[in-house]
Amino acid sequence: MKTKVLALDFGIKRTGLAISDEMKMIASGLKTVDSRHLMDELKIIIPSEAIDTLVVGEPKFTDGKPMQLERNILFLIEDVQKIFPDLSIVRMDERFTSKMAFQTMIDSGLKKKQRQNKGLVDEISATILLQNYLK
Repeated sequence: MKTKVLALDFGIKRTGLAISDEMKMIASGLKTVDSRHLMDELKIIIPSEAIDTLVVGEPKFTDGKPMQLERNILFLIEDVQKIFPDLSIVRMDERFTSKMAFQTMIDSGLKKKQRQNKGLVDEISATILLQNYLK
């Protein structure tokens, strides 16, 4: 069975999700979910999409120190590992992915109102994170 990779750009309010193709070459935005319901979503997505690797963004300040959000992410990873013990979890530096996502939105010609959609920024950030992992 061919498997895929799922990436998360975790935030307190929202989490952007991106998924790879079965060849693990192309990253595509999947959706943005309310972070309070993230585990429920993962319980559905991981088995139904045959996910074997979860890429989780590592939020850091520009000096490399971890942000406070890291604590929440570590709790999330712990919960995911309990439910999916065979799932490989990879951490990736997510510095500047939001800025890159916003620039991508500008470059693709999205109107200002569309660029203010924070959920879309999160989804694109997760896609950039996954694309960097797949390289």
